[in-house]
Amino acid sequence: MSRKNRNGYQVNPVYQRVKEYTYVVLGSAIVALAFNLFLLPNQVASGGVSGISTILKALLDWEPGIVQLCFNIPLFLAGVILLGKQFGLKTLVGTITLPLIVLWTSNVAPATEDPLLGSLFGGIGVGLGLGLVFRGRASTGGTDLAAQIIHKYTGLTLGACVAMIDGLIVISAAVVFDLELGMYALIGLFVTSKTIDFVQVGLGYSKMAIIITKKEEEVKSAILTKIDRGVTKLAAYGGYTENELPVLMCVVDQTEFTKLKQVVRTIDPAAFVVVTNASEVLGEGFKKE
Repeated sequence: MSRKNRNGYQVNPVYQRVKEYTYVVLGSAIVALAFNLFLLPNQVASGGVSGISTILKALLDWEPGIVQLCFNIPLFLAGVILLGKQFGLKTLVGTITLPLIVLWTSNVAPATEDPLLGSLFGGIGVGLGLGLVFRGRASTGGTDLAAQIIHKYTGLTLGACVAMIDGLIVISAAVVFDLELGMYALIGLFVTSKTIDFVQVGLGYSKMAIIITKKEEEVKSAILTKIDRGVTKLAAYGGYTENELPVLMCVVDQTEFTKLKQVVRTIDPAAFVVVTNASEVLGEGFKKE
């Protein structure tokens, strides 16, 4: 039996579940390959449990896959006990799959021995893999769970907790290896975060325009007929005059934005327009999921 998603479209639950698990497994595999091909051979410890395993490999010659498994499983159990059961089976799959594939591919030849290339392409690979895992509504566990636990019991923001843990790992890499490799680790961490954003929302930024005009009916009609986009009328009041002001809100593709500006300026040159990027838009005329 199918169900409707938040946009009202029919979704087959079996298909949805298979797709999410595919994202988790595929994403974990990509992260593992990026780790063995780019990060580990160049000693780029760009945060997370993978960064810890890179440092321990250099110090104690411990197998990174075993180290990741030994960290991930207790952290997952601690997360379930301290934070509840919201992590679910998919996160457990990611938590186990990633270190197992790291072990399975541990003998692959490095793709490069240049730390800069390793940090860049390793960061891209890890970001691509984690982005797919997140699209599968799961996690690979590790320090993300540790950050959530610290967040719950200290009151620090989740972003601050993640930054603190990853920062300590990068600093440790700079101490264990050298300052230059620590800086490469920062590059890898930055590239990973940007790649995750790309996988999550893509490059197709839309534009959201807030239009304040005294000719709202003409502008609204032109947007509906000439641009073929929906428009929402909002109630607002002037901060100084307290008079009611008609405000229109419209979301358009980047290719339609220039036409929107021309339409508004033609009808009301005195209109006040505020434009911002809309990184993801769901609904009719845009993405359906």
